[in-house]
Amino acid sequence: MPPSPSNTPVAAPFEHSLRVYWEDTDAGGVVFYANYLKFFERARTEWLRSLGVGQQALREATGAIFIVAETQLRYIAPARLDDALRVTVHLQQRGHASLHIQQQAWRGDTLLCEGRIRIGCVDEGTFRPRRIPNEVLSTLT
Repeated sequence: MPPSPSNTPVAAPFEHSLRVYWEDTDAGGVVFYANYLKFFERARTEWLRSLGVGQQALREATGAIFIVAETQLRYIAPARLDDALRVTVHLQQRGHASLHIQQQAWRGDTLLCEGRIRIGCVDEGTFRPRRIPNEVLSTLT
């Protein structure tokens, strides 16, 4: 029997460290606002990898891929060139075909950006919604 969806957090927060490079900044040396989405994507990928879920292997084995369906970001303070950042991933809700994730970017104890991201599972050929494979749902429980 597959795991049932939950409206409560189902996993402990994950943290991923990264450094701000020149390519991440604008002419003023401040992180370009859209790059927080890249930082969040990298952290989610590493979070899944830490749980044993390789996205390429998942696609090859099941035809399932994850896509970003919705984002909501709030910018609080700027990150700058050479800053060491900590990006968190916290699964807030998992359904049969989507995940709701809370993410934050920190420099030390300063919150820089936070976001809510909805990830959908789709078929790689048709991009139609599909159930998240049971082995992934089990890992997220």
